[in-house]
Amino acid sequence: MSLALRPYQTEAVRRVVRHFKTSSDPAVVVLPTGSGKSLVIAELARLARGRVLVLAHVRELVEQNHAKYEAYGLSADIFSAGLSRKDSARQVVFGSVQSVANGLEAFEGGDFTLLVIDECHRVAITEDTERASQYQRVIEHLRAARPDLKVLGLTATPFRLGHGAIYHRHYHGMVRGPEDAFFRDCVFEQPLRVMVRQGYLSEPVLIDAPIANYDFSHLVYGNRSAPSEAELNRVVQGNRATPRIIEDVLERARDRSGVMIFAATVAHAEEVLGYLPLDESALITGATPGDARERLIEAFKARQLKYLVNVSVLTTGFDAPHVDVIAILRPTQSVGLYQQIVGRGLRLAPDKKDCLVLDYAGNPWGLYEPELAAPKPAGDTELVQVTCPQCTFANMFWGKMDGDVLLEHYGRRCQGLVETETGKRIQCDYRFRFKTCPQCGAETDIAARQCHACQTLLVDADTKLRDALKLKDAKVLRVSGMELVATPNGRGMTRLKVVYHDEDGATLEEWFALDTGPQRHAFERAFLRAHRRVPGETWVPGSCEDMVARRDQVRAPDFVIARKVGRYWNIREKLFDYEGRFRTADSAS
Repeated sequence: MSLALRPYQTEAVRRVVRHFKTSSDPAVVVLPTGSGKSLVIAELARLARGRVLVLAHVRELVEQNHAKYEAYGLSADIFSAGLSRKDSARQVVFGSVQSVANGLEAFEGGDFTLLVIDECHRVAITEDTERASQYQRVIEHLRAARPDLKVLGLTATPFRLGHGAIYHRHYHGMVRGPEDAFFRDCVFEQPLRVMVRQGYLSEPVLIDAPIANYDFSHLVYGNRSAPSEAELNRVVQGNRATPRIIEDVLERARDRSGVMIFAATVAHAEEVLGYLPLDESALITGATPGDARERLIEAFKARQLKYLVNVSVLTTGFDAPHVDVIAILRPTQSVGLYQQIVGRGLRLAPDKKDCLVLDYAGNPWGLYEPELAAPKPAGDTELVQVTCPQCTFANMFWGKMDGDVLLEHYGRRCQGLVETETGKRIQCDYRFRFKTCPQCGAETDIAARQCHACQTLLVDADTKLRDALKLKDAKVLRVSGMELVATPNGRGMTRLKVVYHDEDGATLEEWFALDTGPQRHAFERAFLRAHRRVPGETWVPGSCEDMVARRDQVRAPDFVIARKVGRYWNIREKLFDYEGRFRTADSAS
């Protein structure tokens, strides 16, 4: 029998089929929580000509996806130790990645043509074979037998913390993730906002000012996805805010049906549970035994329990449509995880009008915003739109606004896709922020170790500083201020003098003439391209006085390196966006 798909589900299936007819590049479909990913999976499995393996990381998802497939009169196997079944003979197999990775001998023969991965943002691919993930081992095993294996990932949150999007290209014509991303293309995306507007999901109502909250602002994440449990406990354990927070949750949930509370640690969750009605509440953690976990979840779904507290579980593979309150008592640096948590309450249910989202942890994320590869800079930054002057693509970067005026942005390279003469889509090569290769003059990424044009190895900033300080005829200034002055030179002609100051009163200067078109063009290349607060703008001052009037639109470098030529200092290099370990010029010696 045919499956009854919603319009967006039909479009997702159509785009996947069209993509795989011409390409074997791994692809992604982005569908919000509650949008029916399992139905899309079922239809694709039904249409596939060869065998299909559908992977998930938790048994609940394996069971859900399998049940949805068989609900349409279709038969499929389950390969999951957690579900006490390891069958793999039928055309379609639903498996847990752990069980399949440990039982690859059951997936021989090269007859699997399609691999579908649910919650595919969990897929990590590494060149170190000894550290290969379970997903990678399955992919490599199936590809070894069938090199043209089609790999499709589905997720509501296509991000990985610190990496941005898990795919390279988006079908809307933009680059979202790194060039070496395993998933090459996002072939379809249904935005959460559209789902809510079309009535397919409940509206999330975010309460911005709860009665009390926790202060996690001093926690240091670094390269970790989360602070340690000890660090979190120092904030939440015994915190006087906890009873007030739970009192607020109880009050706001008085006329609500189901409340999920996401705690920071196990100790915190146990304390929270103590403030909730005993006969209406339960706690689930990673240590909760499987049978007890299932019993508590079923009681919650049956509305025998109203409050369900959990710690780092139930963010995926959990379906309780009646949930209409989400209380967040934990911090997260991942907008993806934040949206997964909120997504637990967005499914439709009878008599449910919306979902109340109570954030007591001060998380900075919006309900609809994407996650960028670049971490959010400190301060009052927000997502801003920046048009590329080369291809006119509208980029989204972190930046600072003053009303409707863009003051500064931190984008590096245009995210737009442009078509080559052969019809191939590649990333636009315009760079907003860059460093220049000393060998060939090409502009390359500020963090690059090698020139992308001539392959010359690029000297890192700390090495440049150390080398310059060893020279008797070199001067290194850590810039604390930059001054622009329109002043006459020795011949009485007005010139732009740029003065760089350090904290000890030392200075370095450079001069520019802006009288003619060629002089202004040279100034744009030599100064403005690197100094603009809003890279990508095309304005060029018409005079020295004009540039002085616009001085708030240019930024100072972090370091200036000069060499002595005769009696004068000649600025040779400026270091912007410095992320090295030397806070002062002297400390680089």
